[in-house]
This record gives sequence, structure tokens and C-alpha cells, in this order.
Amino acid sequence: MKVAVYGKEFHDSFVPVMQTFLDKLYSVGAEVWLVKHFADFILNSHPEVNGGFQVFDPTQDIPSDIKYLFSIGGDGTFLEATSIVKGKNVPIVGINSGRLGFLAYISKEELEQSLNYIFEGNYTIEERTLIEINTSDGKIHDFALNEVAVQKKDSKMITIQAYLNNEMLNSYWADGLIISTPTGSTAYSLSAGGPIVVPGSQNFILSPISPHTLAVRPIVIPDYHNIRLKVNGRCSQFLVSVDYRSYFLDMNVEIELKRSMETIKMIKLKNHSFYNTIRTKLMWGVDRRN
Repeated sequence: MKVAVYGKEFHDSFVPVMQTFLDKLYSVGAEVWLVKHFADFILNSHPEVNGGFQVFDPTQDIPSDIKYLFSIGGDGTFLEATSIVKGKNVPIVGINSGRLGFLAYISKEELEQSLNYIFEGNYTIEERTLIEINTSDGKIHDFALNEVAVQKKDSKMITIQAYLNNEMLNSYWADGLIISTPTGSTAYSLSAGGPIVVPGSQNFILSPISPHTLAVRPIVIPDYHNIRLKVNGRCSQFLVSVDYRSYFLDMNVEIELKRSMETIKMIKLKNHSFYNTIRTKLMWGVDRRN
């Protein structure tokens, strides 16, 4: 069995957890491949961590026959890891090296038990929707697991005309507009006042950023709608964020968004659920006065 590991720098306190993680992989006979920048960090900063792993370059193709990709870090690290397995039948396992995440939901305290569940086959595969984005100038052909955000470049508001299947939806006069998947509903969209949407709901969420008109509210639409955006403003360019990647586009460039034919596969353990994660992460039911 081959497994790949994508990660970021971690604090010294996480070193024993990393060693436990690698030891568990070696104990089940796994051939371990670390992404190059993560392997370099471990070898240079924490040489005490037992090696035995191999290294791969993320700019090239992932090694063949990989069964799992482990993401070690936070939700941002998980988003970066998706680019390695997009279009491949490799599920991602998110291990959090800091605070609890929505995507990297396995904490260091439950790491060993979670790995036991995985290697015993006590899990299901959950497929997460991707947004595909293309622009009329050909500058962007990309995908997002969380969201695509169209935003102003400077202090001046922009106007975003949104069309659903070529029917006019609204003209947003705002700082920007977030188009998110259910996965991204707990990220940037949530901070802009958007609703939490359960993964698998087959929806997109359009959440305006600081709209000038209070009557303009977030809206949830079926993800079979194609979305077209036209942006106008006093500045010559505007900003488009695609998960963690950013682009500047000229005002005359149109944006097309649709549900991708590809998905990202995630490991869902039997002792975890989306509802449990949001209860814990958002501290629902907790009286903070105590």
C-alpha cells in the first residue's frame, strides 16, 4: 500500500504526533511518500523524526497506486492538497496540527484511533462538489473546493451583474460577491453572513460582501445552474480569489462558473459527522458565561 502526505511546517509540540503518525504507517507496511517541501522541512528542522519515507515533487504527477493522501495542517493545507488529487481516485484524509478544522477534522488526540479505523476499512467516501471557473480572456481555468470570490481592488465599490443560465439574477453594488459550495459555506461565505449548507446538498451559495443595499441578501441556488458574472467599476481591474489562489482581471472580462464534473473525495470516519464538527467548531450549545 502506498500513501502520500502533504503538509506544512508545524510547531515542536507536534513532533511526537508526527512520529506516531509515521510509525503507524510503517507498522501496516505502507510505502510513504512525502511532498518535497514538507519532507525538506522535517529533514532540516526535525531530523529526530524517523525517516524511511520517499519524496515526490507536487509540480509533477502524484506517484502511481496511491491509496490515500494525508493532509497535515489546517483547512488551508487541505485546500492546497486538493490540487494533487483532482481528477484522480485518491481520497484525502485531513489531520489537524493545530485547532479543529472543518476539513482537517482529525485532532492529534484521536489520531491513532482514526488511523485504526482507516486501515480497518471503517469509513465511507464522501464526494465534495467543485466549482469550475473560466474567464473570457482565457486567463483562468481553475476549480475551487470552497469558493470563488469576486472583489474590489481598491476602496471603491464594484457592480457585479449575475446571470443564472443567462437569466438576470441581480446587479450587486458591493465590495464583492462570494460563490461557494456547501463545503465552503462554513468558510468565507459564513463570515459574510451566508448560511451553513450541508455537504451533498447540491447547491451553490451567492453571498454579497458588504452590499450597498440592505435588501440584497445571500441566496442558495441549485448547482446545475451556470453562473455568469460581469463586473464594472471605476478601477481598471478587480480581484478574483479561487480558494487560496488570486488573480487580477480587467473590467471587461466575464466570468463563467459551473459545477465541475470532477469531485474531491474525502474519508468520512464512522465516529465523525458534519453536525458534530459544526457543533464543536462553532461551540453550539455552550454557555460561555460558565
